[in-house]
Amino acid sequence: MDIEPVDPAPAQPFSRASLRQRWQDLTFLHWAVAPDLVAPLLPAATRPDTLDGVTYVGLIGFRLVGLGLGRGPAVPYFGTFWETNVRLYSVDDSGRCAVVFRSMDASRLALVLAARLSLRLPYKWSAMRLDRDGDRLTYRCRRRWPGPKGATSRMVVRVGEPIADPTPLDHFLTARWGLHTRAYGRTLHLPNWHPRWPLHQAELLHLDDELVAAAGLPAVTGPPVSVLYSPGVPVVFGTPVPLR
Repeated sequence: MDIEPVDPAPAQPFSRASLRQRWQDLTFLHWAVAPDLVAPLLPAATRPDTLDGVTYVGLIGFRLVGLGLGRGPAVPYFGTFWETNVRLYSVDDSGRCAVVFRSMDASRLALVLAARLSLRLPYKWSAMRLDRDGDRLTYRCRRRWPGPKGATSRMVVRVGEPIADPTPLDHFLTARWGLHTRAYGRTLHLPNWHPRWPLHQAELLHLDDELVAAAGLPAVTGPPVSVLYSPGVPVVFGTPVPLR
């Protein structure tokens, strides 16, 4: 099986988009884990994607802005919200690299219900906020529904200088052009496109997180091996493709 390379940006955007949005003020925290620890948590017909023999658990906080269907206008109010994701890294039998979300906390209940119904994505309804004090960002999340109710996350980072030459690990963790999910008895690949990430160095000042453990992942210990920030990118999604 030929695995697609982790490319900083795909060659062409989609001619037809199913969803469009913008991701803003993203902080990426990542821990290295053994592939065999997370393999049972991935959808059928996928396996852990690895770099130098290890894979990663990611905790990502950001703001989603201007969600809209196809080329239509953004959905007022409901189309902009905070989100915090716990994710893994996957590759399917066709060699497509992607992410697998273990949880997706969002601050809009309507979006949570729609995404859980349509693609069976693991969205949770949570109270969230981002406070900014100069170059210092504080992300807060408290889960409302479904359980475990009250699970929280608080991460504080200081944003540093832009990264002129991202490392292979930086690209592996961020340059992902799709997601794998299990819905209605099938594993689906949902592709996305956006420009190359503008990445910044970042320093983790504080982390108090219960979301990774609540997602059924092995406990991560010690500081994350990667801390990155991005001001954001516009994003479009294509059409879900069932895996063979």
